[in-house]
Amino acid sequence: MRLRLLAAAGLFAVSGSFAFGQAATPEARPLQAMPYSPVLDVTSLDRSVDPCVDFYKFACGGWQKKNPIPADQATWSVYGKLYNDNQQFLWGILQDAASARVRTPVQQKIGDYFAACMDTSAIDARGDAPLKPALARIDALKTRAALIAAIAGIQHDLMGSFFFGAGVGQDAVDSNMEIVHLGAGGLGLPDRDYYLKADEKSVKLREQYVAYVVKLMGLTGESPDQAQRDAAAVMKIETALATASLTRVERRDPHKVYHPMTLAELKTLEPEIDWPVYFKTVGAPAVPKLNVSQPAFAQAVHAELTTEPVESLQAYLRFHAATAMASSLSQPFRQAQFDFFSTTLRGTPAMPPRWKTCTGQVDRVLGEALGQEFVRRTFSAETKAATQKMTEQIEAAMGQEIESLTWMSPETKKEALRKLHAVRNKIGYPDKWRDYTALTVKPDDYAGDVMRAAAFEDAREWNKLGHPVDRTEWGMTPPTVNAYFNPQMNDINFPAGVLQPPLYDATGDDAPNYGNTGATIGHELTHAFDDQGRQFDAEGNLKDWWTPADAKGFEDRINCIRDQYAGYVVVDDIHINSKLTSGEDVADIGGTLLAYIAWKKQTEGMTLSPKDGFTPDQRFWVGMAQWACEEERPESQRVHAATDPHSPGFARINGVVTNMPEFRKAFSCKVGQPMAKANVCRVW
Repeated sequence: MRLRLLAAAGLFAVSGSFAFGQAATPEARPLQAMPYSPVLDVTSLDRSVDPCVDFYKFACGGWQKKNPIPADQATWSVYGKLYNDNQQFLWGILQDAASARVRTPVQQKIGDYFAACMDTSAIDARGDAPLKPALARIDALKTRAALIAAIAGIQHDLMGSFFFGAGVGQDAVDSNMEIVHLGAGGLGLPDRDYYLKADEKSVKLREQYVAYVVKLMGLTGESPDQAQRDAAAVMKIETALATASLTRVERRDPHKVYHPMTLAELKTLEPEIDWPVYFKTVGAPAVPKLNVSQPAFAQAVHAELTTEPVESLQAYLRFHAATAMASSLSQPFRQAQFDFFSTTLRGTPAMPPRWKTCTGQVDRVLGEALGQEFVRRTFSAETKAATQKMTEQIEAAMGQEIESLTWMSPETKKEALRKLHAVRNKIGYPDKWRDYTALTVKPDDYAGDVMRAAAFEDAREWNKLGHPVDRTEWGMTPPTVNAYFNPQMNDINFPAGVLQPPLYDATGDDAPNYGNTGATIGHELTHAFDDQGRQFDAEGNLKDWWTPADAKGFEDRINCIRDQYAGYVVVDDIHINSKLTSGEDVADIGGTLLAYIAWKKQTEGMTLSPKDGFTPDQRFWVGMAQWACEEERPESQRVHAATDPHSPGFARINGVVTNMPEFRKAFSCKVGQPMAKANVCRVW
């Protein structure tokens, strides 16, 4: 995945979508054309910086000076700005869909969802009424047996992350099969380490989290004393769950999260839950095989369910129901949630305007409906053809690189090439659009729409069980400004939203386009052969296709990269956790090299002239760097350092070019300068 995203705490953990936002502005947003920015922006440069000393600052220093972080953002970047531009364009689409008298079924769904979300007066007037039935249901569970028996129904019917998560996904060893996955979950903070670290900032943050729990439970009507008791219970239970959870680095090893079992074997881990009844309730009447990603976590859940007082378990359930629904409730709930998760945790001082919140919500729950409208207006057949060609060229470059590797045996090369040639390219949008006919959307019931959308998606996922894997499915919506590789699908995915200027400029020259979008394509392709991706074969099955000597050769080379990136400081005294980021770091380096090779092939025999004071080679490298221009608040930097498998922007550029002799030659850097290491790291 190219862009840094905050991951959920635990596999299949379900959390409330934090739909913060201020009251809607009365003025209409007319549908306008997407703004244009060049793929290489000379005004983003800082020419006072020597590119051989700090290339990131040279390429992005001007951008940073003219792009302060907006008050409603924790981080601001070229990707973030394009996402904002896409959102503004979608805002116009949604207002048209909400107000038009004649609408298609797709326009009705997205328009009514948007209208309901924007009607903050109606949302505020309802207060916490949408939450009360859930709390009453939990309060009625007076015995341990009743509470344990109710977990399946609570997970199925209510929003929230309750103890653990269950869902459907591909079988790691047979990617054509959809099986049940049981995973860790149940945490309110972003990662297990937030509960366990003893440094001053972590201790303070836990105190602030407890204060948030107290605040939220008080809003539901609890007395101050009861809210304090409930908060203490929540923290105790979540700390126990966190202690039993694998670290993010451990979860990068697919073998550590693959433990196939039968229901009878699961019963030995957690005997209190009637698992056949549980799975029938959530939507899986027959479960011949399931994967328990973290068996030790399942045992911890058993310990909590059987030893904690029933009142404490109820408090935990009440809080997770409330925090999941807070974004759909009245302003005090929304504000409390924003104050902790955005301001305290990530340093964001101001809520976004409501239109941003609602546009993001529609994209999350009706993304392929909204995506149809976005693609129709923004993504041309010419752009799709050009980026498809670029993808094929980069795949050809990868094939050449594999063939030329001196450290890999012919046996492993054969399997690597077989995997490469099996990669599916998904560009722009799905071949088949998702059908939302069964989802009821009402323009005057926002909380109901949120709940119905969650139930619709839950049912859609469970309905996959027992059916062949749909390899045409996408994991991102078309307007998304991001891209990804899926190791079990063995596909690379580039939504239309990321193929817009300034990331891809159809009117620009090849050099920066290949440096930017080409490196993104190469990045995703390289993920097929990073520390995780290399463990899956051409069909997407978890299978060791490496000789022992080749596997050691890979690890030796990736350790060179880990050692380099571990030296970079993120914020304060926090260094990059390069064991967590190594997959993305390898993809950055390998993907850039592939893009450079493909660009040279594309322009072979052409006479290329300097432009904007840069040679064609220099334009490639500046284009490659400017996608990563960013600024980030210190609080957000700390969250990313703990949870994000991506390195910060400066490291993703400087860390790459220091390993590229092609960059050194383009800018006439001398070996020993900061951007020209004597001993480079290279895997692919």
